Amino acid sequence: MPRTKGDHEARRRDVSAAVWQVMATRGFAGLTLRAVAAELGATTGLLTHYFPTKRALVVHALDLLEQRTRSRPRRRAGHGPATLRDALLDILPLTPEATDSNRVWVSSWDAALSDPDLSTDYAHKYAESRERLRARVAAAQERGELAPGDPARVAAGAQSFVLGLVVQALFDPVTFTPQRQVELLDDYLAALAAGAR
Repeated sequence: MPRTKGDHEARRRDVSAAVWQVMATRGFAGLTLRAVAAELGATTGLLTHYFPTKRALVVHALDLLEQRTRSRPRRRAGHGPATLRDALLDILPLTPEATDSNRVWVSSWDAALSDPDLSTDYAHKYAESRERLRARVAAAQERGELAPGDPARVAAGAQSFVLGLVVQALFDPVTFTPQRQVELLDDYLAALAAGAR
């Protein structure tokens, strides 16, 4: 009996779920066609129907990570520094799901750094994130809630701070608990706001 498009899409969803599970448990270093096939309970031959090369698998995994990142629920504050805080809180590994996503994201850096096209794509994604932060910073500065200055520079500093905190929390979750991460972020933002007073 011939397969339908629905069968193909359902199988692709199953494959995507297996890719995600391998990344969440083994990181990008453990992402191989064999590992995904084992997670799926299938042969590598079946998997190569969807991903003929390891690079195709990696590209799909990065797309999957981006989709999951964009579809996560986001905090929504009214205005001012609270919107910047919410955007930064959304990045931190404060829940098991966010921890898994961040672990996969950080482990993907090696793959991105070793591939010029992926590296360019990552640089673009981080630039987009900084721009979203810059807009929030500029709005808070206009209301006098953050110190005046170059909003792009403040956004770059905030992004760098929170990504550094992500790495610390992933490597030392006992010290950098969710509560401690929030405290450190609030200290950082209070220092930014203090310049406006």
